[in-house]
Amino acid sequence: MIKHLTPLSFGLCFGLFLTISGAQASDSTAQGSRLLDLPMVVTAAQSNDPWLVGNKHMQESVLSLSVAAGALPDPKVSLGLANLPLNSFNFGQEAMTQAKVGISQAFPPGDTLAIRQRQLEVRGSQFPHQRQDRKAKIAVTVGQLWLEAYKAQESIAIIEKNRALFEQLADVAQSSYAAALGKTRQQDIIRAQLELIRLDDRLTRIHQRQDMARQQLGEWLNGYFLDNASQEPAADFSLTQKLPDLRLLNLHLYASPGQTSLDILFEKLSGHPAVLALDQKIQTSKLSIDLAQQKYKPAWGVNAGYGYRSSDPLGRGRSDFMSVGVTFSVPLFTANRQDKEVQSARSLTSAVKTEKWQLMRKLMASFETTKAQLLRLDQRRHLYQSQLLPQMHEQAEASLSAYTHDDGDFAEVVRARIAEMDTEIDALKINVDRQKTILQINYIFMTQPAEIIVSTPRLGESK
Repeated sequence: MIKHLTPLSFGLCFGLFLTISGAQASDSTAQGSRLLDLPMVVTAAQSNDPWLVGNKHMQESVLSLSVAAGALPDPKVSLGLANLPLNSFNFGQEAMTQAKVGISQAFPPGDTLAIRQRQLEVRGSQFPHQRQDRKAKIAVTVGQLWLEAYKAQESIAIIEKNRALFEQLADVAQSSYAAALGKTRQQDIIRAQLELIRLDDRLTRIHQRQDMARQQLGEWLNGYFLDNASQEPAADFSLTQKLPDLRLLNLHLYASPGQTSLDILFEKLSGHPAVLALDQKIQTSKLSIDLAQQKYKPAWGVNAGYGYRSSDPLGRGRSDFMSVGVTFSVPLFTANRQDKEVQSARSLTSAVKTEKWQLMRKLMASFETTKAQLLRLDQRRHLYQSQLLPQMHEQAEASLSAYTHDDGDFAEVVRARIAEMDTEIDALKINVDRQKTILQINYIFMTQPAEIIVSTPRLGESK
């Protein structure tokens, strides 16, 4: 049995048709623009980061210094005249007058050169780990900006979809009131118009957040300050309408709601690039201790000289002179110099070790915080998908059906539609916040930056 459609119900059905058609038109418009998904944005941001370029140059500088540090000091050559008589400035007048040429070479104490070269090589090995950590932080930062812009984009789509329905509700209610059909009152028309104004204000605020997120994204995508930069405007892009489902690293650590063993966390975090960079920094500091201990040994130097003498006034030849010598330092007073330098190097090494423990403690605390956050987000996500969203939709449909059959209140229809819209936006926020949390967790456990944004294959998709 087919129920008779009142003018009000027919108008609402026609409004739903226009809403669906408008959504399809907006989808086709989005397909015609340049779309960026999350991996594309992260890759572009990493490619356009001047910090990575500067860090690479710093590594090359340190490695070049390591080669120079292993070389001996330049030999020194001396030229001079000795015992030249001032009364005549005659080179052959006095027997002791001579022209001298000398050369000397210094040798640093112990294994100073080898240790200094090794120290700079170890210091240079920090930079690749620093760049890996930087790329991972870029993935987290840019990923969260992309997700924030995505949340604003999809919130706008949800509101615009419902706004079209509110417009139809307002039009049909006004027509019903003018024709004195049903129980439509003047306050219902005013309520519908007010809700449209509130939706417009809400759209403006969300557009503001979207613009801010897009501008922040554009900052990371701008390669103007790089030599191989593209001059294409960074802000000329749009986002895909598909929310990525990021794979969670070390999923088994989240199976239990209890606290994870510190030994397990320490083992998992030991391969983090930031931790590895500090390990290299500790090794550099330890070599500073060895370098300071070399100063207890004497520094050596050798020198050789040749003295040329002219013939005497009677024309008889004179023998030339040659001199050879060795110099060395005598480190006798070590209490205020060598001992203090070794003590300073050891204290510096201990300070760098505390940097590592502070970083490990920070990563462990971040893991426990994000773990608790992810567990609650998963609970809320399940609650929204299994209960809240279906029930809100049923409530909205029931109130609309009752109103179209003159058995309901217009205000209840509006409240139900707003509640359903708010629930959809809240569900979107939960899904986006969950992906943000996964980004933070993956940064904690990653060993390569590419591990942070790997998506979980959906059913029917290949890996």
